Amino acid sequence: MNNRRNFLTAAGVLAVSSLSGAAAQGTKGAASSSGANACLPFDNARQASTTPDAALTLLKDGNLRFVSGKSVNCDLLAQAKATAGGQAPFAAVLGCIDSRVPPELVFDQRIGDIFTARVAGNFVNTDITGSLEFATKVEGAKLIVVLGHTECGAVKGAVDDAKLGNLTATLANIRPAVLKAKGVEGPQDSKNKKLVQVVADQNAKDAAAMLVSKSEVLRELMKEGKLKIVAAMYDLSTGRVSWFS
Repeated sequence: MNNRRNFLTAAGVLAVSSLSGAAAQGTKGAASSSGANACLPFDNARQASTTPDAALTLLKDGNLRFVSGKSVNCDLLAQAKATAGGQAPFAAVLGCIDSRVPPELVFDQRIGDIFTARVAGNFVNTDITGSLEFATKVEGAKLIVVLGHTECGAVKGAVDDAKLGNLTATLANIRPAVLKAKGVEGPQDSKNKKLVQVVADQNAKDAAAMLVSKSEVLRELMKEGKLKIVAAMYDLSTGRVSWFS
C-alpha cells in the first residue's frame, strides 16, 4: 500500500488512489473456486497469493480453453460491477493493436484479470514501460507477456521500411528486429512470409528484453521473485499461443 501511495503522490494524482486502495477492498472475497463466483475477477487476496509461474500457467490454460472452443462464458456485466470499486489483475499483456488479437479473449480471462497495453507492433518505449511499471509495482501484477502475432501488418511495414506520417516513427521501433533478420533467404520485403515471421519473433523477444534492460523497477521485482517477463507469439490461423523460452 505504501508503494501505491508513494507512486501516486509523486505523480500528483493521489485523488485516484481509491482505484487501488481502500475501494479495491470492496472486491476482496468476491471470487471463489466454484459456483457463479468463479466468473468474478481476481480480488486483492487472490492476486497477492499468485506467483509469477502460477500467473503464466493461468494464461496458458486460458489459451488452451480458447483453442479448444471451451472458453468460460460468464456474465460480463457482473464482472464489470465487481470491479467498479477497484482492480487486482494478476498479469499484464503488451500486444499489437490488431483487431484479431484481443488478449482477454485469446487467454480466456475476465474483466479485471489482466492489464492490456496495445500498440502497433507490440514494441516497447518509455510510455509502455511506465505503464507496465504501474501495472506491476503499483497494482501488483505478477507477469508481463509481450504478445506478437503472425501476419503482423506493422512488422510488414517495418520490413518494407514504409513511410507514412507518424507511422514512420512507429515502425522505426521495429526496424532493429528487421536488421537482425538480414540472413533470411529470399526477397527482403514483406512478400517473404518467412522473413516477416522471423522479424515478428525477434521483435517480441527484443521487447521483452528491453523491458528488463530499461527498467530498474521491473528488474528489482524480478530479482525479488515477484515478476516474470516472457515473450509469446499468437497464430492467427489457429488461435494458439506459442511461448519463447
